[in-house]
Amino acid sequence: MIKTKPLHIEDYLETKEDIREFLKDMAENSTAEEFISSLNTVAKAKGMKDIAVKMGVSRTSLYKSLAGNGNPHYKTIDKLLRALGCKLAVV
Repeated sequence: MIKTKPLHIEDYLETKEDIREFLKDMAENSTAEEFISSLNTVAKAKGMKDIAVKMGVSRTSLYKSLAGNGNPHYKTIDKLLRALGCKLAVV
């Protein structure tokens, strides 16, 4: 029997380009809930505390916003993307 391990995408998000490509793909090919989950994944990969500090919010607040039942405001998403070195674009 083959043993497998769970895939943790955050282990592969090493560069800003990795993050941009991951988020771009998720924005184009996922639901809103899945996109918010991908933001959570990236924030964890980069360090939730560090990202929260860059955003000017508490770590707890960021966790709550990105939780499965969270519903972050546009302002929160914009701050998070900017803290990650990204920006939202409509094309």
